[in-house]
Amino acid sequence: MSLEAHGSPPQQMAPSYTALRKSRTRAKPPLVVVRTGLDRLASLDLGLGGARCGLLCHPASVARDLRHAAELVGETGARLGCLFGPEHGATGEAQDMEGVESAPHPRLGVPVHSLYGRSEDSLRPAPGCLDDVNAVIIDLQDVGARYYTYVWSMVMMIEACAEQGRGIRVLVLDRPNPLGGLAVEGPGIEEGFTSFVGHHPVAVRHGLTAGELARLATAELGLSDRVDLDVVPMQGWRRGQLFDETGLPWVLPSPNMPTLETALVYPGACLLEATNVSEGRGTTRPFELVGAPWIDGWELGAALAREDLPGVRFRPTCFRPTFHKHRGQSCGGVQQHVTDRRAFRPFRTGVALLATVKRLWPDELAWRDQPYEFVHDRPAIDLLAGGAWLREGVERGSTLAELTAGWDSAEAAFRARRSPHLIYGDRVEG
Repeated sequence: MSLEAHGSPPQQMAPSYTALRKSRTRAKPPLVVVRTGLDRLASLDLGLGGARCGLLCHPASVARDLRHAAELVGETGARLGCLFGPEHGATGEAQDMEGVESAPHPRLGVPVHSLYGRSEDSLRPAPGCLDDVNAVIIDLQDVGARYYTYVWSMVMMIEACAEQGRGIRVLVLDRPNPLGGLAVEGPGIEEGFTSFVGHHPVAVRHGLTAGELARLATAELGLSDRVDLDVVPMQGWRRGQLFDETGLPWVLPSPNMPTLETALVYPGACLLEATNVSEGRGTTRPFELVGAPWIDGWELGAALAREDLPGVRFRPTCFRPTFHKHRGQSCGGVQQHVTDRRAFRPFRTGVALLATVKRLWPDELAWRDQPYEFVHDRPAIDLLAGGAWLREGVERGSTLAELTAGWDSAEAAFRARRSPHLIYGDRVEG
């Protein structure tokens, strides 16, 4: 008997790829227009008239209309005295861990003080940089992972202003956490493992905005009585919103953070910086593509599929980096495709990826042994993980369940710590 006789025409037997994709993807919530701290700056009476301001910024320090913060500070009545540039520089040209020199701004004519030079001392304002400044405005787009260094440039600037002892005002212009503000993932930092990829103990995926993290760090570092900190909050942002639900333009905040999709996988894939596996730098999909010349992408993809990680699929692939690790060499690996952004757990996925590569290629995987973010005496993987637990667990062949044991209690403890410093309300994600 024909299929038509059963009332099932052939075209209904195999739903299209588009239909399958729609069935798996949650509908996005309605777009809610968000105004950042910078968008609100000129409309608020912040008492900046006549103040000589320094501005800590980067290329993503833009308003909704894409005007840069350096253009908008003057609309408050303040005078822009200097810029401060974090890692990658105020113009965002430098690659990771590439020192940037201080120099005059070619168009604005004001000094640009680098906060990422060639030594650990360069991470803080140099002596004299704050002498003629009445206020420091900080406008940095973060990506929600502890080791993305912009928030630590912010905290170190707050510390430097506190050390001045003469009441320099600090204004943090708040921006969305691109990953949302609900999910918290991973442990904190053990004693002795703080660094520029974790200057203060917070969860790897902390779920804080820059303004909220500034409040938490200022309180916990005992700076509240020594610095005049204000956060200019956003309007319209809700903790459950991801960046593309805000109506704001995405401007890459660093050279290898081109899209929101990059930011989604970054909290896990960044762990590969501490290995001889490429994290996709030198390709057009950094952190989504991972691999090495000695990896079989099909074998890796199949092994990762067996881990049954939520919200992600692994597509076997080959790629050839144009710079960075394995430049010009064909690498086997996988591309991470996030299928459910709210179920996806990027740090857990990165830990699984690292453990799987070690299990399949135990003799080929190696840890980075060069200095990392100006630290010479501890492995890079320990700085990223916040302790030796990940490296030691991977080396002894621990399962993913064993590697992530204890995270629930660590995450709950961090939620309790962060709660008093939240600006936008809180609820636990189910």
